[in-house]
Amino acid sequence: MTTSDVTRELYPAAEPDTAVPPGETLRELLDDLEMTQAELARRTGLSAKHVNRLVQGLVPLTAEVADQLALVTGMPARLWNRLEADYRTTQQTLRLRRDPVAAWDWASALPLKALVERGFLPQKPEDQLSRVDQALAFFGVASVEAWQEVCLTPQVAFRQTKAYTVDDAAVATWLRLGEVAARDLTVAPYDENNLRDVLPELRSLTTAPPEKSIQGVVELCRNAGVAVVFVAEIPGARASGATRWLTPDKALVQLSLRYKSDDHLWFTIFHELAHVLLHGKRDLHVESGKIGESNDPLEQQADRFASNLLIPPAQAQRLRQLRSLASIETFAREIGVSPGIVVGRMQHDKIWPFNRGNGLKKRLQLKETVAAGAA
Repeated sequence: MTTSDVTRELYPAAEPDTAVPPGETLRELLDDLEMTQAELARRTGLSAKHVNRLVQGLVPLTAEVADQLALVTGMPARLWNRLEADYRTTQQTLRLRRDPVAAWDWASALPLKALVERGFLPQKPEDQLSRVDQALAFFGVASVEAWQEVCLTPQVAFRQTKAYTVDDAAVATWLRLGEVAARDLTVAPYDENNLRDVLPELRSLTTAPPEKSIQGVVELCRNAGVAVVFVAEIPGARASGATRWLTPDKALVQLSLRYKSDDHLWFTIFHELAHVLLHGKRDLHVESGKIGESNDPLEQQADRFASNLLIPPAQAQRLRQLRSLASIETFAREIGVSPGIVVGRMQHDKIWPFNRGNGLKKRLQLKETVAAGAA
């Protein structure tokens, strides 16, 4: 017996604890090439949805696709095929070590129907364990334990009322959809001074047509190092907004399509930007209730930031003097915000009832940042 044989017998190779899809290599290579998933789809002739599923490991990387990737990326087809074979072998090894009952209990508690409808999971899995694998791949984790550590353990600050029951799995799914939406959104390195400098311009966008104002928010924040994405709500999440840091130089502000009036949207935008500017990069903040109902000091600070930026305290003193819709419109023009924001503030401060003045609020038709299942 040789020395190497003895070494292998005494110290056998460790079993893998994670299956890395070839899509992870593809994602890194696209970053190096400064190529988006959409551009790769155009160059290979694959659909954007198929490319996205390749990246997530939801579909096999076939020999034909390996040849196409080789032509576009310059990485030989044999290497793509090897990555795919290694991934499937490791995946099978991990599957044999997994408790099938516990794994399916976890997966079945997820909003699988919503993910299928949006194109992030295939319509029909081969079996329950295949669906577990697909769900793990969607979240980018190797095990249920890893999912609990990555998706549930982070410090979460909810602006939430006791009247609401929040589904943690739904929240985790909605947050993951935001991360997927932000992948192809190129942003400048985060610059706090730049973000503070554009706050007045962001505020002025409240008076612009909705489509133009949303585009302006995304662009101004992108140039300051903040990705802003819109993701439709997942049933049970009750989320209106969230903030976290994807990297030390890239913040993510995620907004739902839950609210349909401009006052709610703009308050949430500036509330989330307050978290970016004022609070730690390791924190995750999810807003899931009504304005001003949280006892969390960080949430209260973000509320004050948004309120004071939209209507500064000196000008807010005049709100009780406003008696008519016309006076609100005049006041809004004077301070440079939309009338709907003034109405929303007066309703929140109980100066006006919630059924008065709503005609001055702009009704919004928000769109998701990405198409279902696409990058």
